[in-house]
Amino acid sequence: MVDENRVSGAARDAFGRVQEAAGNLTGDSRMQARGMYNQAQGSTENMLGQLGDCIREQPLTSVLIGAGIGYVLGRLRIL
Repeated sequence: MVDENRVSGAARDAFGRVQEAAGNLTGDSRMQARGMYNQAQGSTENMLGQLGDCIREQPLTSVLIGAGIGYVLGRLRIL
């Protein structure tokens, strides 16, 4: 099962690529910037979807990794 964030992220990334290309073609820097923004947002959504898929497929591993990261961050706190 694919997370819906992955689907919407891929769609937003593709739209951003088209938008950036159209901005390049017309010389519209605002459209180029919006395209790059949509690409970044789409990539982020896709990564969140991948994370959700990983957690669903391997919940114990995910909990252990989260606990390890929390432990390390707790040990690094600044006094």
